[in-house]
Amino acid sequence: NLQGCTSVVLFAATIGVEIDRVISKFGKISPSKALLFQAIGAERIETFKLLVDKLGKGAVIWRFDPLILTDTISIDDLIRKIEFIGDSLYEYTEKLVFSFADIASYRKVKANLEKSNINYREWDDEAMVEFASKLTELNKKWNYELATCGEKIDFERFGIKHNHCVDDRLIVRLGCKSPELMKFLGAEIVREQPVQQDLFATEDSQIIPNDAILLDNGEYAVINKNNKDKGQREFCGCMKSKDIGEYDTCPHLCEYCYANTCKEIAIRNWK
Repeated sequence: NLQGCTSVVLFAATIGVEIDRVISKFGKISPSKALLFQAIGAERIETFKLLVDKLGKGAVIWRFDPLILTDTISIDDLIRKIEFIGDSLYEYTEKLVFSFADIASYRKVKANLEKSNINYREWDDEAMVEFASKLTELNKKWNYELATCGEKIDFERFGIKHNHCVDDRLIVRLGCKSPELMKFLGAEIVREQPVQQDLFATEDSQIIPNDAILLDNGEYAVINKNNKDKGQREFCGCMKSKDIGEYDTCPHLCEYCYANTCKEIAIRNWK
């Protein structure tokens, strides 16, 4: 079918540092495999969009984590990759969640990186602030909600929040029509139409509480229960939940994955 063609134009989207590293590697030794991985990256973005079409914009959240620095990946490299994905997902998501790779805290990750001869470097506060500043500047064209996952460092000056990845407030917003779910979360749905707090409110006016969850129908909800999972890391904001999955079974083989002890075991278990 390509007989007589003098050139080929390819359009592909890269999503995440790991697949970009693989594309770069095979671009030097096997262009055909590099093309395959480019198609996989584009497919991930399309899958994200299909999920949004089915579940709604607020129900699918973009995560770019963990952010890892190496001798070939700089802060500016990460920002460029985020920009490309952010442009591709514009108007398909509300939030970007990120975290910094903490290699020293995960012995398996450290061993796997060293086994693969990846020269990583740990994040310090100065590098984190530099990244947050550049990301905030980049986000001016998208206006995504920015949030960190399980990070101690405070980026309030940049408008970046501490995230709740398993988020009871988001679950209330999306599942407010389920009385059983609202009871489990300790959420109260206020059916009356409230007014925003202002100087002209009367004594009979119902004021929206500061921690209220605004719902799409104009009502709001308030959570009267502490749902935080006390068994998680100190700076994790997730509510109680059950993970679905098993260690040493993922065949994607990301170099920084803390769920795989080694690639060979993961592949064997997956098969």
